Amino acid sequence: MEAVFSYIIGLGAAVMMPIIFTILGVCIGIKFSKALKSGLYVGVGFVGLGVITGLLTSSLGPALSQVVEIYGLELNVFDMGWPAAASVAYNTTVGAFIIPVCLGVNLLLLLAGCTRTVNIDLWNYWHFAFIGAVVYFLMDHSIAWGFFAAIICYIVTLVMADLTAKKFQKFYPGMEGISIPQPFCQGFTPFAIVIGKVLDKIPGFDKLNIDAEGMKKKFGLFGEPLFLGVIIGIIIGCLACKDTTELVDNIPATLGLGIKMGAVMELIPRITSLFIEGLKPISEATRELIAKKFGADKEFYIGMSPALVIGHPTTLIVSLLLIPVTLVLAVALPGNQFLPLASLAGMFYVFVMVLPYTNGNVVKSFIVGLVVMAIGLYFVTIMADNFTSAAHEVSAAHPDDKAVQVPEGFSAGALDFASSPLAFAIYACMRYISYIGAGILTILTIALVAWNRVRINRK
Repeated sequence: MEAVFSYIIGLGAAVMMPIIFTILGVCIGIKFSKALKSGLYVGVGFVGLGVITGLLTSSLGPALSQVVEIYGLELNVFDMGWPAAASVAYNTTVGAFIIPVCLGVNLLLLLAGCTRTVNIDLWNYWHFAFIGAVVYFLMDHSIAWGFFAAIICYIVTLVMADLTAKKFQKFYPGMEGISIPQPFCQGFTPFAIVIGKVLDKIPGFDKLNIDAEGMKKKFGLFGEPLFLGVIIGIIIGCLACKDTTELVDNIPATLGLGIKMGAVMELIPRITSLFIEGLKPISEATRELIAKKFGADKEFYIGMSPALVIGHPTTLIVSLLLIPVTLVLAVALPGNQFLPLASLAGMFYVFVMVLPYTNGNVVKSFIVGLVVMAIGLYFVTIMADNFTSAAHEVSAAHPDDKAVQVPEGFSAGALDFASSPLAFAIYACMRYISYIGAGILTILTIALVAWNRVRINRK
């Protein structure tokens, strides 16, 4: 089983998505050629997104590492980055079986009428494996408790995907019939709702109601994600120089970093448009089939990766602004031991489910991001010991894989998924109140599922 699912994960989204979409398309009545074309568009989108985020990491990483060295910003929790964290999660005992277990849970909930989401975002199942692996080591190598944590996280995420689907589809054009069952994104939804309502009560705050398009109109070129990317890249390049002499010598490299950051901001929306083009035929055919077989009032959602919509201008602007701010927070916050570097490319995913509840307001979204990042740094620090145990186990089993090795004297951490409030809530219940916490999680999850079933039946 481990070999089979490791092989599937190893193929990657770019290979598996054309296969999954072709099969899905044919099953719902689309011509083979049209279904294959849809799948290929989505596969190409994942390739393009991988290239662009790789450019971001390879360009920004060395400059930020230089900043860390110059200003002595090293902390004790080593940032593995989400690809290494995913590799660790999938290669643990819980991760080896996470896909069939979670697919089985999804099927049972669908048959029982407790969810409308069919989660085909297999690559992000590593989030469930991650919390399962952390709890596995927390509870003295208990596989049962590891799967308990993973399944609780999976069920809560499915229900939240149902609850937020309409809001998500309304805000992002072309996303009809899609939901986001990714726990990292969904974990920030309550913060977006609560903080948004608090900010609305502040007198005069409505005057700051400006979205990405409003920024372009108000500030012209200075409000463009492209221009902001160039400026932030140049500023970081300047900070990576020790003195004026080095700054002058590195002018070409600094300007190059600015252009590369601008390229990332400009190309991500163009790449993500491929996802919409590929999804549209599948989404339309699915709605037609369900209306024909079950009636117009019956609905199912295809659970997809949040990568579909990370190209939104507000996401790009706020993520870009938060990168240097998060570095400052990591150093300034007392008790924090995590310095995010490799994980910063995942900053875009924080805002996927925030924007529908802030209506794309740049100021609101930035404040939400600031709060969740400040809290998330502590979450990563607290969970580091147990995640380090998982990393050491995987590293011992795969000694040639340098990506999963933790430097001596450091603990392991990653912004995604360890900074998620949902992951930490499950972890905290198991760590601090143990069996009582497990009972609370079970009761709350059953209540949430039952309420969602009633809600679905009413509609």
